[in-house]
Parts: sequence; C-alpha cells; structure tokens
Amino acid sequence: MSHSPQQALMGYHELLGMHVVEWEEGRVVVELTIEPKHLNRSGNVHGGVLASMLDSALSLAGLHCSLPGNIRRGMTLSLTTTFVGPARQGVLKAIGTVRGGGQKTYMSSGEIVDEKGNLVAMGEGSFRRRSGSESSEGFPEKNTQGEG
Repeated sequence: MSHSPQQALMGYHELLGMHVVEWEEGRVVVELTIEPKHLNRSGNVHGGVLASMLDSALSLAGLHCSLPGNIRRGMTLSLTTTFVGPARQGVLKAIGTVRGGGQKTYMSSGEIVDEKGNLVAMGEGSFRRRSGSESSEGFPEKNTQGEG
C-alpha cells in the first residue's frame, strides 16, 4: 500500500466514512463502518452509499501509484450496480479489481460484502485516467494536473 487513506479518499469519501485498507496495482479494498446516517427508512444501508463505495473501489483499483508522494486521478465513465442483499450493521468491504483496458481507459468490477462475507452489492464500470495519470508513477500530489 503506497497511500494512506487520507491521500486516497477525500471530501465526499470522508463524509461517508470510507477508507482504504488495501491497495495494490489492479486491486483495492475500501471499508465503511455502518452508522445510522447510512441507513434508509427501512433500516438498511442506502443504495446510494453502496453505489458510492463501488464507484470508489472500482475507480481506485486502476489508480494505484507506485511512487510515494505521487498520485493518479481518474473519472467514472459508466457504473452499473446490482443490490443483492440488505446490510444493517457492522463493517462493509468493497473490493475492486481491474478487468481490462489500456493506459487511458480501464474497466473494473467488484463487490461489497458484510462482516460475514454475505454479498450485499456488485458492480462494474468504465473509468478514464486523467492526464498525467496514465503512468503508474503518477505525478506529485501538489500538482493541479488532471482534477478529480
């Protein structure tokens, strides 16, 4: 893992309480501890929270940076989610894996499981690396190149 959670996820991700627990080339694991703010009126984790977790995990799977202090940025082109089962409490784990693509555009798939390993949601998407993020070395974090 070359990035701390603060470097990997900011803003909206912090608002939801997501953090990266594993990150390597082509694969990432993002976790979220379920809180009352994540639940819908039925007492289950809201689908928007699950979609956000999948979006982050699938995107980050293709943005690992091998050079400490540097980052890579990307953007979502498409995202498909399927909600499989409810989650009400505990820790959710979103696992994203790159399945194909090239230097600029890549495709990822993944799933969210609860603490017991039960499948909660799954998804797949297409993503584009921002300018300067094509190389696994990325660019210095302070650089404004390629927002996202």
